[in-house]
Amino acid sequence: MEKLNPWDLRFPAPAKLNLFLHVVGRRIDGYHLLQTAFRLIDFCDWLRFSPRSDSDIRLARALPGIEEDANLAVRAARLVQRASGTAPGVDITIEKNIPIGGGLGGGSSDAATTLAVLNRLWRAGLSDEILSRMALTLGADVPFFLFGGNAFAEGVGELLEPLDLPSAWYVVLVPPIVVSTRAIFAAQELTRNSKTIKISSFSAGFGKNDLEPVVCRRHGEVAAHLEWLKRFGDARLSGSGACVFAEFATEREARSVLSRMPAGIRGFAARGLDRHPLAALLEGNWCSAE
Repeated sequence: MEKLNPWDLRFPAPAKLNLFLHVVGRRIDGYHLLQTAFRLIDFCDWLRFSPRSDSDIRLARALPGIEEDANLAVRAARLVQRASGTAPGVDITIEKNIPIGGGLGGGSSDAATTLAVLNRLWRAGLSDEILSRMALTLGADVPFFLFGGNAFAEGVGELLEPLDLPSAWYVVLVPPIVVSTRAIFAAQELTRNSKTIKISSFSAGFGKNDLEPVVCRRHGEVAAHLEWLKRFGDARLSGSGACVFAEFATEREARSVLSRMPAGIRGFAARGLDRHPLAALLEGNWCSAE
């Protein structure tokens, strides 16, 4: 059978949900200390990488509202290129499905997929430890997307332990706004003293999102979406928002709720994942492409 050319493939960058998010303190440098449970879902951006004849790193198509030099996938590619010392340029095409500023980790996931894939395509040979350090310089959520599976996270989000989660489906609603993570974490009214827990204390339905009251007070659209979804279950904010979600045991239940969305509300149903879709690559194998 003819082997696939990896440069012809498109690569997934899945979204995440924060099943709970507690702010447990603040470091001297201003970064917040968190505890959270990250859950991967099968709602993805898709990335393609095309080699260039020069050394430039470029987006094949601009993304609305994000300057190319600020795009996390572009920044990730430049880190791998610099570390390899010999890598040529690349055009990055991002099929953007995960809403920007929605608390689903889209930009962070794009960056992690870029780090992992280009490390392989360029044969840069960077270790998991080096990639993880690169990831943290790009953002607190990026290391999780390199982790390979669901995780209980501490620190600023970079201290990760594997987390076994039951199968579940989620309804995710997407308010038509972008929430500034920086502004929410800087809010004076944000509670920063939640009690820390051990991973063994976590179970489905545990905790809350400490950012949720701040986001809802500042963004009525989020509060309205959350109020509607709470009619059907324990709805919560993901990350710093704007997206809200509720968990269901079956696809049928999730799609039943989705079918009842009133005009003006947008959302989707997604299945919870146990492993990152690129898990084999992240573990050092090149799947069927080599």
